[in-house]
Amino acid sequence: MASAAARRARRRVRGVPPAGARARSAEDWWWDRLAPSGSGYHLLQADSMLLVLPGPGPAPAPAPAPAPELQQGPDPGWGDRLPLEILLQIFGLLVAADGPMPFLGRAARVCRRWHDAASQPALWHTVTLSPPLTGRPTLGGAKAEKKLLASLEWLMPNRFSQLQRLTLIHWKSQVYPVLKLVSESCPRLTFLKLSDCHGVTPGTLIMLAKACPQLHSLDIQHSLVESTAVVSFLEEAGPRMRKLWLTYSSQTTAILGALLGSCCPQLQVLEVSTGINRNSTPLQLPVEALQKGCPQLQVLRLLNLMWLPKPSGRVVTPGPGFPSLEELCLASSTCNFVSNEVLGRLLHGSPNLHLLDLRGCARITPAGLHDLPCQELEQLHLGLYGMLDRLTLAKEGSPLLTQKWCHTLRELDLSGQGFSEKDLDQALAAFSGIPGGSHPALCSLNLRGTRVTPSSVSSVISSCPGLLYLNLESCRCLPRGLKRAYRGPEEVQWCLEQLLTSLPSPS
Repeated sequence: MASAAARRARRRVRGVPPAGARARSAEDWWWDRLAPSGSGYHLLQADSMLLVLPGPGPAPAPAPAPAPELQQGPDPGWGDRLPLEILLQIFGLLVAADGPMPFLGRAARVCRRWHDAASQPALWHTVTLSPPLTGRPTLGGAKAEKKLLASLEWLMPNRFSQLQRLTLIHWKSQVYPVLKLVSESCPRLTFLKLSDCHGVTPGTLIMLAKACPQLHSLDIQHSLVESTAVVSFLEEAGPRMRKLWLTYSSQTTAILGALLGSCCPQLQVLEVSTGINRNSTPLQLPVEALQKGCPQLQVLRLLNLMWLPKPSGRVVTPGPGFPSLEELCLASSTCNFVSNEVLGRLLHGSPNLHLLDLRGCARITPAGLHDLPCQELEQLHLGLYGMLDRLTLAKEGSPLLTQKWCHTLRELDLSGQGFSEKDLDQALAAFSGIPGGSHPALCSLNLRGTRVTPSSVSSVISSCPGLLYLNLESCRCLPRGLKRAYRGPEEVQWCLEQLLTSLPSPS
């Protein structure tokens, strides 16, 4: 029968911990649950042992130990000697670039100093939580959510006390328990995004609004949220709301009704987009009422949405406008009802507009744009994608746009427009005639599918040294081999050289 010492030695060789081994900490248990085997989050250590059995006879004299060799390379203890403040700054840069996970989880296992740095709640200010097994059967997804929820019960109070931005993705059954933990442990929350989440009740959002007094931004796009839940939340947190993202559905009217009732007077960003299942019912938007209910609006986006303004009646009474509006996006890939009259009702009081996105708005004309009060427009997108009826497009008027904003435009998109060759020549010539000898600020120009000529393109490239993007795809008046998109100053200059060589020499 083997002795007790031999049995202990054999257990040590096979990797079985001895009876007096230290118990695992709660944090080690949490990391193992959050990062299962095979995910790459574990740092493994293995000790190799040599078992020597005693034999008969006297033991030989031990050989003299060899002289230690100097190791060339970094000091293995450098990480433990870095000041905690320096580590926090380094970790903060990495977290800002890639997020806290999985880096902070791995760093916490390097040494005690790194563990102390990775445990600072200030580094866990932005977190995205998504349970695994998405796309699997419902039963498996619910089990994965419960497993992650069990880990969050430790993580929330120990790491998330200074959490500011939280995103939940693909939560189907455990949204309420997660948000309950947030309300108990994250009083500094300012931004909440729910993407593809189900089961959000009015009580859940009201609980957050009361427990997180700094919460001012809510994104519920592509999630199943009852309109009553959103309305109740806006009634509770409305005075401090700054940003709101919605997906258009049959319940959007009730939410917009709350906004029109001035429940969010400080709202700065409003975005309504179309979901995966498009709603064929047009959205009627009372423009003047929205201007009164959200006077501080800076960004308004109605993306890929079929909408029309609510009729203003026989007597047209202009609204107060959006005096602080800086960005208006009405881009759509389908038919829309945006006209010069509608655009004037929206922007008649917006002199500080910098970005105007009207892609797909075929009813807008250059004359209507020229009448807008904004003088410092930087981005103008008028591209028409997939429009087959070119007979109804404006053939002239593009010089009205460039002559008004040539000194401020940084991005211009005229793709698919039906302007004539002569009209485009006059429009692009405006960039070479800026008074004062200063160069235009233009850095992106999209002329895809237009009748632009080689002389106009070479002129605008020569006049705009900061041009970094030029799209000449499907331009019928250009030579073969040059009808493509150019990215970067080198490609743009190569295009200029090719155009200059292809131009006929003056007789």
